Amino acid sequence: MRSKVRFAGRALLFLVAIAALGAVVMLLWNAVVPALFGAAHPIDYLHALGLLVLSRILFGTFRGRGGWHRHRHWEKWHAMSQEEREKMLRSGPWGRHRGVEE
Repeated sequence: MRSKVRFAGRALLFLVAIAALGAVVMLLWNAVVPALFGAAHPIDYLHALGLLVLSRILFGTFRGRGGWHRHRHWEKWHAMSQEEREKMLRSGPWGRHRGVEE
């Protein structure tokens, strides 16, 4: 019984979060886009939700983590030897930020 209540609470929280995110997208769009582009029209709430769905399809996630190809890179990282990992860290942009010198 407790798990059902917890599931219902999470589902309700998810729906409220999506509803609030749709409202934020609508408000931001209506405040910014018509001012920047004269031909753009304000959107309503349902169009804002559609924009959220479209962004999920195109970009993969709302969390800001990788998207659909995230796991492929993780598997590639684990398949590398220690020397290959160190070489990649030295050559990539992330190596300069972490203090790894070439």
